Amino acid sequence: MGVLNQYAPFPLVNSAIYMAPKVEVRSPSKISIVTPSFQQASFIERTINSVISQQYPLLEYYIQDGGSTDGTLEILEKYSHLISGFESITDRGQSNAINLAFSRTSGEIMAWLNSDDLLMPGTLNYVAEYFHSNPGIDVIYGNRLLIDENDHQIGHWVFPKHDQNILKWADFIPQETLFWRRRIWDKVGAKIDEGFSFAMDWDLILRFQEAGAKFSRIPYFLGAFRIHTKQKTSSVINEVGIYEMNKLRARSLGYIPTAEEIDIEIKPYIKKHILFNIKYTLYKKIMGLRRKC
Repeated sequence: MGVLNQYAPFPLVNSAIYMAPKVEVRSPSKISIVTPSFQQASFIERTINSVISQQYPLLEYYIQDGGSTDGTLEILEKYSHLISGFESITDRGQSNAINLAFSRTSGEIMAWLNSDDLLMPGTLNYVAEYFHSNPGIDVIYGNRLLIDENDHQIGHWVFPKHDQNILKWADFIPQETLFWRRRIWDKVGAKIDEGFSFAMDWDLILRFQEAGAKFSRIPYFLGAFRIHTKQKTSSVINEVGIYEMNKLRARSLGYIPTAEEIDIEIKPYIKKHILFNIKYTLYKKIMGLRRKC
């Protein structure tokens, strides 16, 4: 976990090894997904297709673009009849774009997907049925695939069961796999804190937790996180990122811990992750051998 390039790239395929199992949605709830975008013409069409190809019956998908000039607008117009709407105007950054987009939605289940990431096939049906079958759960998330600019897989993170305490020390919830109920969104103020430009997802998760949300980790790959040279995650983590993460740790713990303290606290969780990762690798090998038989 934390390693972004784990092995040589190979094509990402729609396989049962990666996807959530196919389920019949007994009582579909409206799912609202928003995508904040700026100058992402290279990737956004693939992001859009990963959402609309789910063919979920009650999907509300809105894209908030920050006034891109790289061809993004032409792509959004191309898909305008397949999405709920889009807007391309100057905004105050990613957090503001997410808030603007969510203000135009009404779904009971919510998520945001960045304009370079992907949903895995079957995710929305599974998410909807999981929430229907578990009415006490407020927030869910799953495992993460890592992909490169060409949609080739270069890594994977398999997460152990949800750990409430670990979130005070580190954010081990992959944002592109995160879904929540509107009731918990409304309870924490119905907005992303625009004071954060890097760790806004961790801030939201901590606010959910502080509001008493019930979390569940789903043991399937719900989304794919793209690694590329121009992404914000890589470029700002050593500047804004560290400041914002320390700000959240100070809020949760009452002080800013040292790197050594953080390592000690997260070590048991990392050990569980390693074990789950080994089990997944063995399962993948077994499935691969069965296909060859």
